[in-house]
Amino acid sequence: MEDTAVVPTDSSKRPDGPRVERIDSVVIRFAGDSGDGMQLTGDRFTAETASLGNDLATLPNFPAEIRAPQGTLPGVSSFQLHFADHDVLTPGDAPDVLVAMNPAALKANLADLPRGKTIIVNTDEFTKRNLAKVGFTASPVEDGSLESWQVHPVPLTSLTVEALKEFGLSRKDAERSKNMFALGLLCWLYNRPTEGTERFLNTKFGRRPEILAANLAAFKAGWAFGETTEGFAVSYEIAPAPAPAGVYRNVTGNTALAYGLVAAGHRSGLPIVLGSYPITPASDILHALSGMKKFGVTTIQAEDEISAIGAALGASYGGAIGVTTTSGPGLALKSETIGLAVSLELPLVIVDVQRGGPSTGLPTKTEQSDLLQAMYGRNGESPVPVIAPRSPADCFDAAIEAVRVATKYRTPVLLLSDGYLANGSEPWQLPSVSDLPDLHTQFAQPGTGPFRPYDRDPETLARPWAPPGVAGLEHRIGGIEKADGTGEISYDPDNHDKMVRLRQAKVDGIDVPPLEVDDPTGDADVLVIGWGSTFGPIAAGAREARRSQTKVATAHLRHLNPFPANTGEVLKRYRRVLIPEMNLGQLALLLRAKYLVDARGYNQVRGLPFSSAEIATAITSLATEIREGF
Repeated sequence: MEDTAVVPTDSSKRPDGPRVERIDSVVIRFAGDSGDGMQLTGDRFTAETASLGNDLATLPNFPAEIRAPQGTLPGVSSFQLHFADHDVLTPGDAPDVLVAMNPAALKANLADLPRGKTIIVNTDEFTKRNLAKVGFTASPVEDGSLESWQVHPVPLTSLTVEALKEFGLSRKDAERSKNMFALGLLCWLYNRPTEGTERFLNTKFGRRPEILAANLAAFKAGWAFGETTEGFAVSYEIAPAPAPAGVYRNVTGNTALAYGLVAAGHRSGLPIVLGSYPITPASDILHALSGMKKFGVTTIQAEDEISAIGAALGASYGGAIGVTTTSGPGLALKSETIGLAVSLELPLVIVDVQRGGPSTGLPTKTEQSDLLQAMYGRNGESPVPVIAPRSPADCFDAAIEAVRVATKYRTPVLLLSDGYLANGSEPWQLPSVSDLPDLHTQFAQPGTGPFRPYDRDPETLARPWAPPGVAGLEHRIGGIEKADGTGEISYDPDNHDKMVRLRQAKVDGIDVPPLEVDDPTGDADVLVIGWGSTFGPIAAGAREARRSQTKVATAHLRHLNPFPANTGEVLKRYRRVLIPEMNLGQLALLLRAKYLVDARGYNQVRGLPFSSAEIATAITSLATEIREGF
């Protein structure tokens, strides 16, 4: 496993009594009903952790139902956070601490908690009715079934109600603050600051002073409970992680991607126009960009997926950077207009935040199963560049790269994020704007002769970008095949063959950085190659395998169409190639077909990211095969 265990490194004693133990990392999972505020609790704990300089990674896990029956297994919502004094690559294979707000949360998450780890359980919710909802005949807190774990029974609900009795709230209203009590307790337990949460609550509830006062009181009561109860004899400290000097903020993948699009608009000097139809888990990009009008961003919430991409493509025709965002089935609906953008040869960025499929599938769970659709999911020969970020913060750079490719080569570009990246978060060092690439591009200018809209740049094969309304640049557009150079409608067979090959050559010729390989010993037999959000689990799994003296190299693809020019040479350098994917082997199919290498897929489609332990086991198994002559 990756370094996630709570390993004491030093200890001291607070002046007021409880012992403080220094540890190097911890994984905490908050779990409760979808109405218990677990995502808010996790977000606030994450923000306080980031402010202390710990490296971190998070994994929010939402129920798919809009509102499942209260206290049932389908309604369980959780938030996992891994933070440490060193480089963190994943949200952790398994929690060290589980905060279970009700029986459903305990039952849904107990199997993930290793024996000996800690459970903080809200005993007030372990009523006969709530136990029966999830199939418990007796309370596991009392029947001895949890004796293999360190259990801290805490009546969170009643303690919260007692702390808020002076505010005159109904019991139901007071109970809503129990997540703040739990947050205060965990902030005390792990020595997190409180000022940031207090500022957040003042901002969120400043116009409702009675709600603000109640939440602040519950938060402080949770801290005080940890400080005074005998149930927690130890609190923990985790030192900041080493990091380059700079300004940092915690960022989710969707937010980073939105910021990357805004930065790309600034560096290109062009407005960003987003045409989007809300869909989980891509909607937060629309939410983020809708508040950025002052940065030259226009957002259009369209009536459906088809009109959304139509608006974006129209904006590109008009001289803006057209962007559309979607997920899963929405990409299928956009396929005809993507094909139109291929034919028109206009810049367009299509963001697909992948989720479990097919059809509606698992709308709140992650998957990597749209790669083949991104590559080939259109009629005719319609090549589209494909780019995939590898981490939440990397979504910023991937968005800029997508705009660069789209504008330089006059082509639609598919940006493949996924639910894990979109909702997960990590510290992000804010870049200097001057260090970002210059994305300025030239529009067509009237010449002395007739405008030829399909003449091409000899280096990039891009055609001129000619917004409408400019005298001398009048030309015909549409989905019917164009004549080379003139852009007139053409049914000539040889011209069609030529145009198909030109569009393919343009994509094949995109300047892509070479594939980098991490091979510390230089003589590994096993190469693990991945794409997208498998980066963290692969890197952590390789780190663990190397600790057991297994020689392994890793490589990660950002550009999936075209592949880096040295991809074939890298693959053929190793005796075994392993490709972990959250699908049934889509990248493996592409690499085997193109480079004729015996790449082996390692595949799961569970709606969850890989654990580092799973990757490490797969690596050592391949290495063993080689040693034993298989």
